[in-house]
Amino acid sequence: MLVTFRTLVPGFWMGLLVALAFIETPLKFLAPGVTVPLALGIGRLVLTAAELASAVLLIVLTVISLLRPRLGRGGLAIVAGLWATLLAQLALIRPALNARTDTVLAGGDPGDSPLHGIYVASDVVLLVLLVAYLVCAVRQGRSATTRREPSPRDAN
Repeated sequence: MLVTFRTLVPGFWMGLLVALAFIETPLKFLAPGVTVPLALGIGRLVLTAAELASAVLLIVLTVISLLRPRLGRGGLAIVAGLWATLLAQLALIRPALNARTDTVLAGGDPGDSPLHGIYVASDVVLLVLLVAYLVCAVRQGRSATTRREPSPRDAN
């Protein structure tokens, strides 16, 4: 059951990232009649909700990674990488992007910035780490099912 959660949670998170970051976000700017300020306002709401969901999923993933049997050093290092990446998004990248959005919504032009590319790159890092986590979880699940405890008959 634990192995199932160790694969479902990152799988769900990956689906969330792909659907919102790589499909919904660029498409909303292409929709007919949607202005840039409207798209930015929608994007802010969607990304805030997605980041909240990501934080909850990361907390759940951390807890199930620490339950017995523990995931292992590699898996825990991946979880640490997920924490570092998500915290960088929330504490460094998003506030700067929100300031740019505020400028556009107020009618200003904030100029060019690499922030959007950095945010997309951090989402790619999250996806790569989630795939790596899944590989670790599946490998551990397979090795746990191939191990068996000795029966009393084996002692004779």
